[in-house]
Amino acid sequence: MKNLLKNETRCLIIQSEFSAFSFWNYSDVCKMVGAKYPAAPLGLLTVAALLPQQWTFKLVDANINPVLDEHFEWADIVCVGGMLPQQSKMLSLIDRAHQFELPVVVGGPDPTSQPELYQSADYLVLGEGEVTIPLFIADLERGCTRGQYQSDDKADMTQAVVPRFDLIRFQDYLQIGIQYSRGCPFQCEFCNIVELFGRNPRTKTNEQILRELQMLYNLGHRGHVDIVDDNFIGNKKNAKKVLTTIKNWSRKNKYPFYFSTECSINLADDENLMQLMKDVDFRYVFIGIETPEETALLMTNKTTNVNRPIGPTIKKIYSYGMIVNAGFIIGFDHESDQIAENMIQCIQDSGISMAMLGMLYALPNTALSRRLIKEHRLFKNSSILKDDHKMIDQTSTGLNFITYRPRLDILKDYLHIEQVIYDPVNYFKRVTSTAIQLQWKPKYKPGLIKGLKTGLTFIKLSRRLGENRSTTWPYFKMIFSVLFKNPAGLEPAVNLSAMFIHFHKQSQSIMQQIASEIVTIMDRQLEEKSDIAFKKHHVSKNLVIKETVR
Repeated sequence: MKNLLKNETRCLIIQSEFSAFSFWNYSDVCKMVGAKYPAAPLGLLTVAALLPQQWTFKLVDANINPVLDEHFEWADIVCVGGMLPQQSKMLSLIDRAHQFELPVVVGGPDPTSQPELYQSADYLVLGEGEVTIPLFIADLERGCTRGQYQSDDKADMTQAVVPRFDLIRFQDYLQIGIQYSRGCPFQCEFCNIVELFGRNPRTKTNEQILRELQMLYNLGHRGHVDIVDDNFIGNKKNAKKVLTTIKNWSRKNKYPFYFSTECSINLADDENLMQLMKDVDFRYVFIGIETPEETALLMTNKTTNVNRPIGPTIKKIYSYGMIVNAGFIIGFDHESDQIAENMIQCIQDSGISMAMLGMLYALPNTALSRRLIKEHRLFKNSSILKDDHKMIDQTSTGLNFITYRPRLDILKDYLHIEQVIYDPVNYFKRVTSTAIQLQWKPKYKPGLIKGLKTGLTFIKLSRRLGENRSTTWPYFKMIFSVLFKNPAGLEPAVNLSAMFIHFHKQSQSIMQQIASEIVTIMDRQLEEKSDIAFKKHHVSKNLVIKETVR
């Protein structure tokens, strides 16, 4: 094998595809504004910065451009990484690289959780790359042609590298991500973040974040920056410090960026923190609400959401100019038979337009999967996704275990919730409610060209929604309501309206799949009942014959 540590080594890094029907793959919306995909592959950009910098790198994002034979012909080594929904695509990329006799390095959340599935790769670099990539490089120096590298150690985030943002084209993406922290102080049973990154939130220094922002600025990016932390406020004290630093830098540089992130719902408890986020121009926060039923929350150890009225909490965050996107889950043990109506009411009353509804999925190596194994309820090979277009993510692929409530009831409830919340009338009611309450005071101002593009996008959107009978009245009613009651909320209202195009398409696909699954289960139940009835009839007939013979 070629000495891979020499200067001329060419490293091909591939971001494998997500399903076109994934909740997060709103490429249709991206195209309206001239982008190709929502988010850049930050994890792989970080990997590129951790590998030997004398290498030459080429990053191919399969969500944007096809992976061609010429890419493999160019390469000396291939790196692939990803999450559970990318599993089948990653495995196929490993096979494809081997057809070109190239060594393959694999890492990321799914290989770390299920390394046994990726044994066809030459090198498995598991856990946090800052810890295990040096082990991999040391083996390359020794001439090793295979290896698996893992460690219980956690990365020192104060020593983290700046990702190789120069490997992408900013115009291909709606947003560019940076990472501030890893780890979460909570212990939600179904979440794998604690398993991967621990309960102690580790943060970068303020200076590191400024270096990354300055790098983005110098490379020409302007606009949306997503702080990809699983819980940005896991360490509130440090979060406030870095926000103050970003605030000063942003003011000095005339606010070149606006921000989004993911937070726990206790964000609403800290008005000082929310004000700092508003000062920096945070516009979106994703919050895991999961379920409005407190019994289910307690049983799954989502204690931070207990004794907290969802509607008033979300409205408080709106008052600081931040739109709340939220995750909801159906299929918890001990959820009630009224979960569908309770969840619909929660979503509608809070005005959460971007509501990600998923079925509970027992991710590998989580507290939930361990409990289900003990209870003999977890399906065999429950986290192996077949190469099937139906296997999208947990919005369509879930309940990989024996459920407490009848599976058919859960699926029917899921279908009902999707039908209601993504009905155009209900969706645009939520958009109206959010936009009217939102105290929107943006600091980032797009340049003239971007401003013109935004105006053109609004015209395209209005034409598209106006031509559809189901959306014409709800959309334009929303527009005029917001203009009359809170004109400042029009821009976010239009943004949320654009997202309806994706959510409608995604929900229609998922509803069709769930409806098909419901029919299959009902047919099976009917067959079982018929079989039981036949057996009972056969037994009783034999008894009659025996009595007659006697």
